[in-house]
Amino acid sequence: MPDMDGKIVLVTGAARRIGRGIALRLAREGARVAVHYHHSAREAAETAVECGGHAFQANLENVAEIERLFHEVASHYGRLDGLVNNAARFTQIDPLQVTEADWDFIHSVNLKAAFFCCQQAALVMKRTGGGGIVNISSLGGLRPWADHVHYCASKAGLIMMTQALAKALAQDITVNSVAPGVIPFGETDEPRIRKLVEVTPAGRPGTADEIADAVLYFLTAGNFVTGQVIAVDGGLGLR
Repeated sequence: MPDMDGKIVLVTGAARRIGRGIALRLAREGARVAVHYHHSAREAAETAVECGGHAFQANLENVAEIERLFHEVASHYGRLDGLVNNAARFTQIDPLQVTEADWDFIHSVNLKAAFFCCQQAALVMKRTGGGGIVNISSLGGLRPWADHVHYCASKAGLIMMTQALAKALAQDITVNSVAPGVIPFGETDEPRIRKLVEVTPAGRPGTADEIADAVLYFLTAGNFVTGQVIAVDGGLGLR
């Protein structure tokens, strides 16, 4: 199984939360991590320092900025071996109250931006020897949540996009997805989080490092593992 030593990996939304955890774990495994951020400049700089990497700013709602981001990463490192599409948005809205703006707010990042990041990563990877893409989806892309219809649609779309791209980009590039369950960051006491933890068979919430375990597996598994989705959810999706 290949390792991550010296591999160049871009993690989107890596300044905070799950993205930061993934970036730090990949760095511990020897990867050179490009830390993407939008607004969280201070946190991104701190994460980049801890990773021994570099921070890159871009608004992923704008395709021109995505193209610039990948040009800057490729110019800085000379290659790209991995992309972790982690940047995402999450809102809870009654489906009968969802507006066009609400829909676009979620889909512009969770699905549209994820696609164009995959596209730009693949263009770089094809020039530099191939690589791996991991899209961070959600249990909401596998299970219906009544007050998150717009969000579930974006993540279900991301999972299908992962599988279609896996066929389109084989043999040079693998494309897989990790679907997290309950991974709280300071919200452990929120009623919604407590309720979800109570019905999680593992009896506890997950951690960013457990998501990173799955990301690391996909990035090191070789090209015979592609188009797959791993739910890292403590069994929550089984209920």
